Amino acid sequence: MARDLRKAQVGLETMTGAVLAILALASGVYTYLGVRELLNGSPTVVFLGAVIYSIAVSVGIFGFWSYLMRFMPHVKTGHGRRYLYLAMVLGSAMIVAMSSWLNAAALAGGAALEQHLANTTEEYQRKLEQAHDNALAAQSLLPDIALASQRFSRLAQEEAATGALTGTSGSGTVVQLLSQMSNQLTGLQSEIIESRVPTKELFTEGGERLAAMRKLVSQAGPVDARANAFAEEAVALSGTIASLQQSSIAPAVKRAAEDLGRSFIAPEADGGTADLASRQNAVVDRVEQAVKSQSTVLAAAAEQILSRPAVEPVRFTPLSSPEAVLRYAGDFMPSWAGAISIDLLPAVMIFILCIVQAAIRQEEGLETDANDVTAHEMMRAVRLYKQMNAIEKDETVPPPEPEPEPEPQPRAEPSNVTPLSGKTP
Repeated sequence: MARDLRKAQVGLETMTGAVLAILALASGVYTYLGVRELLNGSPTVVFLGAVIYSIAVSVGIFGFWSYLMRFMPHVKTGHGRRYLYLAMVLGSAMIVAMSSWLNAAALAGGAALEQHLANTTEEYQRKLEQAHDNALAAQSLLPDIALASQRFSRLAQEEAATGALTGTSGSGTVVQLLSQMSNQLTGLQSEIIESRVPTKELFTEGGERLAAMRKLVSQAGPVDARANAFAEEAVALSGTIASLQQSSIAPAVKRAAEDLGRSFIAPEADGGTADLASRQNAVVDRVEQAVKSQSTVLAAAAEQILSRPAVEPVRFTPLSSPEAVLRYAGDFMPSWAGAISIDLLPAVMIFILCIVQAAIRQEEGLETDANDVTAHEMMRAVRLYKQMNAIEKDETVPPPEPEPEPEPQPRAEPSNVTPLSGKTP
């Protein structure tokens, strides 16, 4: 198994380099598309800046993962492996910071901008509806005002017909006072009803602005051009919302209700007799108390309407694609996952290489380097081994003992014998 794993590992080296190069190139391309939205200046400056940055990112990613793929599978000690893992984590964080979010901007920047426009439209709609509700809140006072007006009118009619209040029928001071109060309340009621017309017109105008904004969000075409038109509609809608908020008649109702009680002037009794005049004055006092009570109730109701929270103005903030992707990151998690995976996929390949290398070590034992020796290296090792053995043998054999020198022979004395073979001189 170890031989098969090693053979597969060697066969995939070219594929591994190609995969790293393609992933680094893809990350650089998407980084270029993302960073281009952040740069300002002339088209040439933007192009060169984006190209240089994207090339730096591609080279950095390729070099970083190449280093780890070369070193990490061969580090055996846990101490060194922990430091390499720490380097991987730091490098991955840097890659995400300098590249992945720009990749996400390139993948989902247009959709994020459309999401921003759609969310802004919904916010404008809420503000428009809130301003419309505040403007129409005074309409809730109409039933109370109508009932009070009818009550004064009915009392005036009964007093004129039967003398229900003073005991003497006819159109006198009490009838005139009751009719006056009824007319004042009826006039206030008419003002509230008439205020519906401008409120309705402003609300209709705001609805048209919202429809135009929704159309810009959903229509096709470059999102930047649509964002500019959207901003114009947003400014106009903000003015409509402000006008709608100012069209509320609640402040006028409050002032009218307070004046109704403060400006009450009791008329002088016109009865022909002292008894009738006394009864008229008594009724006028009761009417005054009723008017002041009604005034207090209406003023309190108007104050409650005015205490509602005012509509805060909405301001449309244009965003670039990277800014929109960061703000609405939760809505584009698949795009973020794809952008990060392009940059961090080599980490999975490194883990695979580490697992394979560990399996090879376990199968072959600790001396795994011996399995990589070639035939030439083996022959050279054998020759070196023989030479070392020969040297060791030469050092261990004791040197031979020197042979003893032969004893010197005694020199023969000359004699008178003449050799036979010689000639006599």
